[in-house]
Amino acid sequence: MTIGKKPDAARLDKIVADARRAADQRELGYRERSLKMYPWVCGRCMREFTHTNVSQLTVHHRDHNHDNNPPDGSNWELLCLYCHDNEHSRYLEADRGPGLKSAEVAPATHNPFSTLAGLMKKKE
Repeated sequence: MTIGKKPDAARLDKIVADARRAADQRELGYRERSLKMYPWVCGRCMREFTHTNVSQLTVHHRDHNHDNNPPDGSNWELLCLYCHDNEHSRYLEADRGPGLKSAEVAPATHNPFSTLAGLMKKKE
């Protein structure tokens, strides 16, 4: 692409559509297999699912690699939406490392009631 030339919108739309279609196909493959392989129960909170709410049950990749889909399902576990979000947020927090923890805070030394006894005696 040369400077000043606008990108071909139709070409970009096709690339995005192809990528989405490929991701959807890949997901359908392992999702359908895992739903046939495992009971419809969240692996963390043990919530049970039926045909009416199975859309809230997700496939979690234990090694966080969505392309690792062994035929025996050993890299998958079924998690509800909430437990799946929680799992990924814990993974992201652990990935940040110990460097982002807050510094030690010194204990408070101010006592707002230190003069209260004297004020109480003056009132008597």
